[in-house]
Amino acid sequence: MSENPDKPNINEAGESKSSDSEQGLEDAVEGSDEALQKNIKSGPPSTQRMQRPHSSPPRFVTVEELLDTAKGVANMALAHEIVVNGDFRIKPVELPEDSLEKRVKDIVHKAFWDCLSVQLSEDPPTYDHAIKLVGEIKETLLSFLLPGHSRLRNQIMEVLDLDLIKQEAENGALDISKLAEFIIGMMGTVCAPARDEEVKKLKDIKEIVPLFRAIFSVLDLMKVDMANFAVTSIRPHLMQQSVEYERKKFQQLLEKQPNSLDFVTQWLEEAADDLMNQKYKNALPAEGGAADSGDSPMPNPVAVQNYAYLKLLKWDHLQRPFPETVLMDQARFQELQLQLEQLTILGAVLLVTFSMAAPGISSQADFAEKLKTIVKILLTDAHLPSFHLKDALTTIGEKVCLEVSGCLALCGLTPFTTEKETVLKGQIQAVASPDDPIRRIIDSRILIFLESYLASGHQKPLPTVPGGLGPVQKELEEVAVKFVRLVNYNKMVFSPYYDAILSEHGWSTRTNRDVERRGRHEAPPLSFLTCSGAPSPDMASAD
Repeated sequence: MSENPDKPNINEAGESKSSDSEQGLEDAVEGSDEALQKNIKSGPPSTQRMQRPHSSPPRFVTVEELLDTAKGVANMALAHEIVVNGDFRIKPVELPEDSLEKRVKDIVHKAFWDCLSVQLSEDPPTYDHAIKLVGEIKETLLSFLLPGHSRLRNQIMEVLDLDLIKQEAENGALDISKLAEFIIGMMGTVCAPARDEEVKKLKDIKEIVPLFRAIFSVLDLMKVDMANFAVTSIRPHLMQQSVEYERKKFQQLLEKQPNSLDFVTQWLEEAADDLMNQKYKNALPAEGGAADSGDSPMPNPVAVQNYAYLKLLKWDHLQRPFPETVLMDQARFQELQLQLEQLTILGAVLLVTFSMAAPGISSQADFAEKLKTIVKILLTDAHLPSFHLKDALTTIGEKVCLEVSGCLALCGLTPFTTEKETVLKGQIQAVASPDDPIRRIIDSRILIFLESYLASGHQKPLPTVPGGLGPVQKELEEVAVKFVRLVNYNKMVFSPYYDAILSEHGWSTRTNRDVERRGRHEAPPLSFLTCSGAPSPDMASAD
């Protein structure tokens, strides 16, 4: 471990205490078949003390260092993906049809199976290659067994006894078809239900070489199934250890690349500056008149971090590098950002529609849900480069007016006039502009809700949804749960680094009251994330 005080260091005692559990996690992430069957032991998290490293000038690194660093980052990313992504699955490798790698693989495999076919066609047949294949199949079948499968293990060891098979081959008494039949039966016993059909098809293959080739193909699929089963089994253990593991891996990366926190520092500094500028002070509610000169409102470090995470939902991914500590979740933040943009458009369209229509329309639950579904469908392709929001909103305006007119007629209410339809269509089309007042209101209130949920410490029930967001409450809460879960996990891993960076800016030298209120901080200036100068929110106060 480096003794350089400018680098954050993991507590030595903490490392020794959790070394066994971290090694188990390391083995699991490495992905070997043996490691996937090891029991992962959980250990208590070690206490750690972090100091932010100063940016260092670039230095030359060897190829070995680069490979070692790349491996560490890959392992950290894999462990993170397993923990964060509940749908994580290992998939079989499928090489592109025209790739050089696939052509080489096909040629080598064809040569191998042709050689096996020649040996079995000799008189008398030569079984050298075939016996080696049986040995590989035996080891693969044994690797699928759990410790309690002693009976199956004994059967495999007895029937696929390579010494006995060699003696039978030498004496001309080897029945290779009988061995294949036993192998297929054992595969059907240990395979996942999803592979029953593939195993059943093996029984229809009569030629030995094609049969062995098909057996290995199905065994490869079964290996993937077993790996996914192992991932599912170790996920609870990874959850216990992944925080320490990811922090340790990042620490190792930081020691080799001391500038690995530069973008994080810039990200947090921007958030801190936004919270402390004059606009933020003016946005604070006046409590008993002007603030005391000796106790000006100062948000605590948790407020800075929460506001920084909210800034990620407005990130320009094409123009700005993503902070290093959230880089593994960049795709997830991009997805959340897209979902919130669609939700903003949806909320604005519904708010405009219900404001223009008769009061009874918005109270019709079935109609409101139907209208929301229609708009969501028309915004489905918003993530595609070919999507044009203005064209989509034009179509949405036509469809909304048609649905509203039908609902008014069904309820016996006064129908829409042509002038009113034109106004509604125009307001819906205006939502395409980020500067549209209605869109800014919805956008700002969505961020207020996310900030409140983040500050609540993920407690139940969820914070009250701001006025005007009632029609999209369900979708907003789903996004909020994903966002807060992602943020909380990132905080658990990297908060020591964030605290160290912020402490250099004096954010840790607050009053005891601020420290005790880490989960109840002042509201950040969410208007900075949207456009300033939004109109009065009174028009959107009702759900």
